[in-house]
Amino acid sequence: MESKLHHIERMYDTVAKEYSETFCGEYEKKPKDQEILHRFSIEIGDKKPVWDFGCGPGQTTKYLKNLGIEISGLDLSEEILEQARAINPDIHFRKGNILELEFGNDSIAGIVAFYTIVHFTKEQVRVAFGEIFRVLKPSGIFLFTYHIGEETIHVEEFLGKKVDIELMLFKTDFIRRCLKKSGFELIEVINREPYPGVEFETRRAYVFAIKPVVQKLP
Repeated sequence: MESKLHHIERMYDTVAKEYSETFCGEYEKKPKDQEILHRFSIEIGDKKPVWDFGCGPGQTTKYLKNLGIEISGLDLSEEILEQARAINPDIHFRKGNILELEFGNDSIAGIVAFYTIVHFTKEQVRVAFGEIFRVLKPSGIFLFTYHIGEETIHVEEFLGKKVDIELMLFKTDFIRRCLKKSGFELIEVINREPYPGVEFETRRAYVFAIKPVVQKLP
């Protein structure tokens, strides 16, 4: 598992500048993403802290910051975090691993994670959801996105750079089971078709999940 994470980190280090230039303004062409992020900002209100996990160059972090949310960003790639800090000097970013979060139990009010699980195996998805559940406060909100499907897509070129990485698509039934097993409740899944010419053409899902105030005994 550790070697796979290093592989992901190296890939994003390699394309950090190109990734930042390509995706920093992506929400201008994605109205559903804007709608979902506005909803998150309303539901989270003035609760804090809020974190963007797998933040990349900070496009989601910045969008929520502009909506009045006090938010920080976390990513595995130091090179892409340097891009995020340069573009958003007023936002705090730090390096971190979602599979081993360095946050205390019940310490975060809200977490967003847009396509953060795209390179994870099913087992890593289970671990990530468990860690996110652990660090969320009771009634905390978890908003994330994923590509809908069953296949694994091997990518050898990305943003003009040679890479060797896999994109993972997940069935919604699997995602729901993992969330419920982790302890989440009030799970809502919202699907959409891809925006042609704007993004990789897979069906997308947004998920709102809540950590219950009263947790069930195992």
